[in-house]
Amino acid sequence: MDNLFDGVKEFNTTDFLEHKELFEKIGRNQEPHTLFIGCSDSRIVPNLITKTLPGELFVIRNIANIVPVYRESEEFLATTAAIEYAIKVLNVANILVCGHSNCGGCNSFYMDGSVGNNIPHTRKWLELAKNVKDKIDSEKIVDVTEREWKTEQLNIVEQMKHLLTYPYIREKYKNKELNILGWYYIIQTGEIFNYDSKEKVFVKIE
Repeated sequence: MDNLFDGVKEFNTTDFLEHKELFEKIGRNQEPHTLFIGCSDSRIVPNLITKTLPGELFVIRNIANIVPVYRESEEFLATTAAIEYAIKVLNVANILVCGHSNCGGCNSFYMDGSVGNNIPHTRKWLELAKNVKDKIDSEKIVDVTEREWKTEQLNIVEQMKHLLTYPYIREKYKNKELNILGWYYIIQTGEIFNYDSKEKVFVKIE
């Protein structure tokens, strides 16, 4: 626990002072250019991998970087509400769906019943990616490693499609007022691959 408090002290004496003018500027207002939708995985640090500063990214994180399909509802929908706010209020120019290697959420698509029963809310959440699991299952992939990365990449593409079920996103995207990106981040190498929607492949950013 002490390391958390020590971190705050170091932030106040180093990082904050380094960017003091920036924090004063954004203290009462934010104008992020990008909505970053990523996994809750502790190894993913959005501002680090994009080299962005506070105020540039509006971040949504959840298990397996999932975007629920749009629907009208009076329920409490955290991810959907945050997407709505980013587009309608903050007017971001980009939406970036970022998946990654060794994704525990994607691996959980294949968890056995005993594990799933112990995490019922996680199991329910992952139902939103059922199309991904069904597609991978249909390919009957034997190699576990191949199945892993194919699932992670297909999941990114599927969530990009889900974004277009939101009427206000679809309209902006159609009018070229909004970019939708899909990235696949390999943790152990630092490589990031961008999805080419025309060629339907992930291409390394370099």
